[in-house]
Amino acid sequence: MGTSSSASSKAPGNGLLKAAVACFVVGVVAVVAIFLVPALTDGTPGLLLYLLTLAWPLGFALAVAFALKSGRRARDGRNT
Repeated sequence: MGTSSSASSKAPGNGLLKAAVACFVVGVVAVVAIFLVPALTDGTPGLLLYLLTLAWPLGFALAVAFALKSGRRARDGRNT
């Protein structure tokens, strides 16, 4: 029971999924911060926040790449 979770964590490509989730979360937090900065302060959001929002679509693209890669791996394993 415990070996299946440890085996899945060592599977190739899990790093891609972790990177996708991390980028997606950073991008979402940056978008929320862009809306909160003017609401909570009188200032405008900085350039860094706008650049960090680019992590959102990057995370989405990495997640799609992970899904395609893991689907291909499952399909290849079924044919053998």
